[in-house]
Amino acid sequence: MGKNQEVKIWYDAEGDYLEVVFDDEAQCTFRNTDNDAVMEMVDENGKIVGFSVMAVSTLSKSNPISAHLYGIAA
Repeated sequence: MGKNQEVKIWYDAEGDYLEVVFDDEAQCTFRNTDNDAVMEMVDENGKIVGFSVMAVSTLSKSNPISAHLYGIAA
């Protein structure tokens, strides 16, 4: 992610789903991470262009989730 790059964030309350996108121009696919609630979004070169989190309402300060994103760094 470059300096002053716009990040887009969507939250679907009904689906309890959060999506964060660093590059909405890229064609991407979703890949699993080491956390079942988190998916990484990667472009055709394997670069991370975003991520999604399911069951967001279950998160709390005392019980955060973590996941390793394995896509190639920018």
